[in-house]
Amino acid sequence: MAGSIADGQRRGRRRGELTVGTIARLAGVSKPTVSKVLNGRAGVASDTRQRVEALLREHGYRRPDAIAPAALLEVVFYGLERHMAVEIMRGIEPVAREHELAVAFTEVVEPTPPGRSWAEQLLARHPLGVVAVHSAFTPEQHALLAASAIPLVALDPSGEPLHAIPSVGATNWSGGIAVARHLLDLGHRRIGVVGGPPDSLGARARLEGCRAALDAAGVRLDDRLVRTGEFTFEHGRDLGRELLERPDRPTAVLCGNDLQALGVYAAAWRLGLRVPHDLSVVGFDDIDNTRWCCPPMTTVRQPLAEMGATAARMLITLAGGGVLDQPRVELATALVVRESTAPPA
Repeated sequence: MAGSIADGQRRGRRRGELTVGTIARLAGVSKPTVSKVLNGRAGVASDTRQRVEALLREHGYRRPDAIAPAALLEVVFYGLERHMAVEIMRGIEPVAREHELAVAFTEVVEPTPPGRSWAEQLLARHPLGVVAVHSAFTPEQHALLAASAIPLVALDPSGEPLHAIPSVGATNWSGGIAVARHLLDLGHRRIGVVGGPPDSLGARARLEGCRAALDAAGVRLDDRLVRTGEFTFEHGRDLGRELLERPDRPTAVLCGNDLQALGVYAAAWRLGLRVPHDLSVVGFDDIDNTRWCCPPMTTVRQPLAEMGATAARMLITLAGGGVLDQPRVELATALVVRESTAPPA
């Protein structure tokens, strides 16, 4: 396999027929302007950047310095909780090692610190390919990688990428169905939801899966018991408190992720409610903390390590000049029942 990757590098990184000067003439700009676009630098008007990028893609231009990439897989994280990042790296690293590749990672922070941007630093390392976790690549950054002949695979535990690129995810909708059915089987009918942000496709899929399971059972999800916010402990705590302070509080709360669920634990404790005697709580992700909290949490497990390994294999296939059987792969989630759920009092 290592040999096929090397062959693919030689095939995929030949210099394009057009030069920077030719692209500049076609776009009606200077050569330094084209260079700025290729290197992801500021100082180029948006319409000019788009015109140059369109020409680069149309003519299949490849940067000359992209001919000899490093034997390196780059993993770019966007605001992902570190416990999830560790699991994903556990899946990526063995696949990379099998193919004699090193792994580097970049954590994108906002606002961007002074100096070279993370994209410029990444390009300077000439990676074989990039796995973008919680993909937030802008069209400009995506075009920058494409112009440098660097393949990209998105791995998003909570949704789908914004661009038509190969990606790996999980069955969020099925996970939402599984937790709702579990609570229904226990006898819960007044179920609250503390979900993720509405602009997250994964968060919406989890909520809609829950709603679909309740509808199928003839139980209406009361919209007054639905709250949405960021995937954080603090949002889970604050939104959970809103639900639990209601005179008609829910007997169970389904959360968008485990951090939100831990926040609901804290809200229940402050209000003198016991989990699961007074309130059942369900999370999503199955991070390590769910086994250590008291009581251990019922949650939906995402196969994060397997998702990382799958993304790495897809990237190696692309780097070797291969074609993916499926550009979008979704791995199955699984309900893990512990001690935070019980029949309603």
